[in-house]
Amino acid sequence: MLYVVPTKHRSLALLGAVLLAQVLLLAMQIRRSEDGRGEVRLIRVWAVWMVSPFQRAGAWAVDGVAGAWDRYVGLQGTHQRNQELLAENARLKLRNQELEGQAAEAMRLAALLQFQSTRGEAQMVAARVIGSSAAAGANRILFINRGEAHGLRRNLPVITPEGVVGKTLEVFADTSQVLLLSDEESGVGVMFADSRTQGVVKGSGKLAEPWLLMDYVISGEPVLPGQRIITSGQDRIFPKDLPVGEVLDAAPGLPFQKIRVRPAARLDRLEEVLVMLPQSAAAPATPSASQPVATKPAPAGQPQ
Repeated sequence: MLYVVPTKHRSLALLGAVLLAQVLLLAMQIRRSEDGRGEVRLIRVWAVWMVSPFQRAGAWAVDGVAGAWDRYVGLQGTHQRNQELLAENARLKLRNQELEGQAAEAMRLAALLQFQSTRGEAQMVAARVIGSSAAAGANRILFINRGEAHGLRRNLPVITPEGVVGKTLEVFADTSQVLLLSDEESGVGVMFADSRTQGVVKGSGKLAEPWLLMDYVISGEPVLPGQRIITSGQDRIFPKDLPVGEVLDAAPGLPFQKIRVRPAARLDRLEEVLVMLPQSAAAPATPSASQPVATKPAPAGQPQ
């Protein structure tokens, strides 16, 4: 549908069209000098001036969309990479902890070997702790990975380079139970390293009390915190002079003092121990003149 210009405005419209045509013709004829680029027709300058805002707006919109897409894709890639780095960091931490554990184990084994070398006269078997039983009301027992197949039997001393741990309780083919010093049914003959006063050390039987108790020390005996306690050898299980612990405190009592002892070995964090084997080749005892010599009874009918 065409728009019809009213009659009274036709002359004005015609005049406007004529003026517009003249201006366009003049713009096509007039040349404008551009710095460094020669002369450019005015109509072209106007056309560029009118189109430039739309071009800039379009370019801004396209650049914005492209930039947002690039940032989104980049963020997705960064997030994935971040997750990979977190996973790699966790793996490295686990590996580092594993290596630290292996290094600590190697140091403990080296200490065991060095301790064995300093006591070359005693035969020992190194064993690894593979389990424990320390529930309330139960015996303080460890399970080690050595047994009869390795020369173990009942009532053998179990130690570490730091001190006495306990003794073997039950021995099986490839495993053994170790009764710890902290058990109330355990006991070891001991003495003070300086005064040589003897007594017996046993466990308190309480999980909340990690110390040991020393009995049979008379009230008149001076006992000071820090005094070293070693094995006396009187129990016929533990050799003499093995470290047991040190005095934590002492209280008077009748007839014996109440002495608490801090164990030399860390009984709550044992991983490797040494089991001291009995002497395999004991020299036969030579009867003395004061001892009677047992004789084999003679067969019936023959004089003795």
